[in-house]
Amino acid sequence: MAGKRPVFTENFSANLTAIETFLGPERAAALQRLLDHLFDDIIPTLCRFPESGRAFLSHPIRSAEARTLAKRLRTRLQNAEALREFIVEDYLVLYLIRREGVVLFSIKHHHQLSFDFRKFWQES
Repeated sequence: MAGKRPVFTENFSANLTAIETFLGPERAAALQRLLDHLFDDIIPTLCRFPESGRAFLSHPIRSAEARTLAKRLRTRLQNAEALREFIVEDYLVLYLIRREGVVLFSIKHHHQLSFDFRKFWQES
């Protein structure tokens, strides 16, 4: 695979387990389709074309709390890093572009709860 190498966080793996639980045993085929699509298509695409996703912090911010959190998040990003999201079917993949690779932070079904960035960066 040409391009950047994928780096998987523990959270990404935990999210896949949570999706499995969320879908339940009656939707095992849906989980297998997700995994096949993820590892055969999505991750190779993100590694080869890391800017395929949309800039995560470009969304309009409508609350003071969200503005504060976004400001803190921006301070944690290094100059050459970009936090992006890639939406495919019912899932959103959150990833960070770094010089050395594409860090896969999280994957969520669109019906699941939001992201928790505290696991990725320790409080200063």
